Amino acid sequence: MSADPPQAQKKFQEKYSLPFTLLSDADRKVCEAFGVIKEKNMYGKKVKGIARTTFVIGPDGKIKHVFNNVKADGHAAEVLEYLKSVA
Repeated sequence: MSADPPQAQKKFQEKYSLPFTLLSDADRKVCEAFGVIKEKNMYGKKVKGIARTTFVIGPDGKIKHVFNNVKADGHAAEVLEYLKSVA
């Protein structure tokens, strides 16, 4: 899920041939509810932005694990390793 509008997500999904639907939170209500809107420092100015975060949500709908300050490189493998360790 991201704050990008649905049209931008559709282009991203098509560009990378993703076999799943991407969710839009353009109004940032979900980001606010999950507490991922954080103060950031951008070019010396303090701004509010979305902190990249991955939530592992169990079948019961409860958050099982949170990965904070996510970097794209290697993150999928990190999540997969976590999932294997709790299976």
